[in-house]
Amino acid sequence: MISPVLLSELTLPEHHPRAGEACVVFGFVIHHSDGPILVDSGVGTGRPDIDEGYLPIHHPIDKALADVGVHLADVTMVINSHLHFDHCGNNHLFPGIPLVVQRAEYDLTHEPDYTIPEWIHFPGAEWTLVEGATEVMPGVKVFPTPGHTPGHQSVIVSGFEDVQVIAGQAVYDSGELTSEVSIEALSRVEAQMTSLSARAIKAANPNSVFFSHDANIWEAPGT
Repeated sequence: MISPVLLSELTLPEHHPRAGEACVVFGFVIHHSDGPILVDSGVGTGRPDIDEGYLPIHHPIDKALADVGVHLADVTMVINSHLHFDHCGNNHLFPGIPLVVQRAEYDLTHEPDYTIPEWIHFPGAEWTLVEGATEVMPGVKVFPTPGHTPGHQSVIVSGFEDVQVIAGQAVYDSGELTSEVSIEALSRVEAQMTSLSARAIKAANPNSVFFSHDANIWEAPGT
């Protein structure tokens, strides 16, 4: 079972393609038999540039997890779809447990202005770098879905004849998933990669798909 947890709400700044829009930021709890897995950890605190630029409303992650029956100490693994500031900001609350990301994504964290370095490189950070589709726990597989970032990954959760996909930001919302219409603000290469990633998500034949920035859950016809 997957539980979406609302972690933050942002107002997108002028330089953003969706300037002025409200943007929800979800994490996801995979209720696994070997212990809860968290996918993405939301926006961190203590950065005036983010506070001024995005006007974040924080929903404390400990309370958000408690609302779905999970304590911070219960989490056995964190999977990051990618490492932009709004997806990894609370990773530091999980020292000593695996933080799973594509190697191609992790390598980008050394580029200027890609992310918040201290939210990636913190005491106790235990990064597990994967390359390509990888089963990280029984029934839980990450797979590359580049486009939004070159190293973006999504997550397939399989069990009991049910397949669920956490798309992250491989596509922004259910409309992008189903129409494959490229967003004008995207570069041609990014739009092409996003379209391919949408196809990869659908090729998994999911019963449902979850999105980082859309509260709507896509459901397969007849589900």
